Amino acid sequence: MSGDNRDAFGALVRKLNELATLNDADKEAIAALPFRVTTASSGAHLVREGDKIVECCLLLSGFAFRYKLSANGNRQIVSFHLPADILDLQHLLLPTADHGVQTLGEAKVAWIPVAALKTLIEQRPAIGEAMWRDTLIDASIFREWVLNVGQRDARSRIAHMLCEFALRRQAAGLGTPERFELPMTQEHIADATGLTAVHVNRMLMSLTNDGIIERDKREIRIADWDRMRRAADFQPGYLHMAA
Repeated sequence: MSGDNRDAFGALVRKLNELATLNDADKEAIAALPFRVTTASSGAHLVREGDKIVECCLLLSGFAFRYKLSANGNRQIVSFHLPADILDLQHLLLPTADHGVQTLGEAKVAWIPVAALKTLIEQRPAIGEAMWRDTLIDASIFREWVLNVGQRDARSRIAHMLCEFALRRQAAGLGTPERFELPMTQEHIADATGLTAVHVNRMLMSLTNDGIIERDKREIRIADWDRMRRAADFQPGYLHMAA
């Protein structure tokens, strides 16, 4: 296993090992995957709807989001992604992209041939189980986002999105959930919650004025987690994180 492969896939190995028990041979097989690394600028399109996919992208650093566009060009963000996320595992079986993926800020991405990933999961069942579980957790998050946009009020939608981001950021090893910097703008938050950027700003001000969060530009500090969870109607079980 080369040093470059260890550096590129170390976080992925740790993540998959939490989703299914991997042995040393499994970990070696992940680290032996062929890949190429690119650096993407802020707002770069990693996947576009209609693309024929021959490589899956693993986010090594930075952040990204998945989105759909309506016929009139309006954007709906359907998920945010963090380092160690494989952004398009569904393309192992669905070769044409039905959505887009774009970066939030500069990001480093490893591109892995679809054929190599399919061979890997066929030969290493534990890795296949981990990746299948990862895909099912993505689906669970999507269901929660539908509930968030469809049934919660504006303040709860934003509070919920912040709670989720804080916990997933912690799980990715990026620090504690109490204080973090948002990689997304208020426009991104608006497109993720079905609101306008102006309404997002008002709801963030409401959470701040009530002493639930503190803000300094994009830095967020959750001052009162209990009140934040209640404001968000946040129950983290849908994330299926290890206790």
